[in-house]
Amino acid sequence: MRRRLLLLIGALFAIGALLVGTANAVVLGRTHDRVTSDPGELPQAQAAIVPGSMVRPDGTLGAVVQQRVDAAVALYEAGTVEKILLSGDNGTHEYNEPDTMRAAVLAAGVPPEDVFTDYAGFNTWHTMRRARTVFEVETAVVVTQDFHTARAVDLGRAAGLDVHGLAVGGSGSLRVSARELLARVRGLGEATLQPDVTGGPTLPIAGDGRTSWAEPPA
Repeated sequence: MRRRLLLLIGALFAIGALLVGTANAVVLGRTHDRVTSDPGELPQAQAAIVPGSMVRPDGTLGAVVQQRVDAAVALYEAGTVEKILLSGDNGTHEYNEPDTMRAAVLAAGVPPEDVFTDYAGFNTWHTMRRARTVFEVETAVVVTQDFHTARAVDLGRAAGLDVHGLAVGGSGSLRVSARELLARVRGLGEATLQPDVTGGPTLPIAGDGRTSWAEPPA
């Protein structure tokens, strides 16, 4: 009985390892030519898409999302992108990734009409799919850390975007890298099955970004 149990555990482990390995090979293989850490290698695009990450209770950006915002602003200033789309979690009144990112982008001197906010970017698939369906983005650069870029680009392409990825920052800790190995399995499932995301009225990226703000300026 014990031997059968050990064989079953071994078989399940092997299947799991095969699934993780296959998913990672597929995601990395079909995005490797669209990911770069050199902004000069990127084609021009309508928008830089910045996925949200942790913001601090005092209203400042965490280190991860600060890197993303700084790189997106640099792309805008270089003329590589025309607009910036900030997509993140606004699940509670006290926690607001998009508005915190927007404040940093505006403080960097980007004109408000070129800054869009997406309050329903609950994960990478939601961010990329809503960029296409709600904001009508066709060409984009997704700006994120290098461990996350392949999955973000793969999901963006599945969502219908012509998207490239700009990798910023390091590879992260061993824990982060291991988590991303598993996240690519889920990502491949989302790219294949394309689950529904939160909808809403269209806010074309070609328009005025202030129409997307929860509280437009007076």
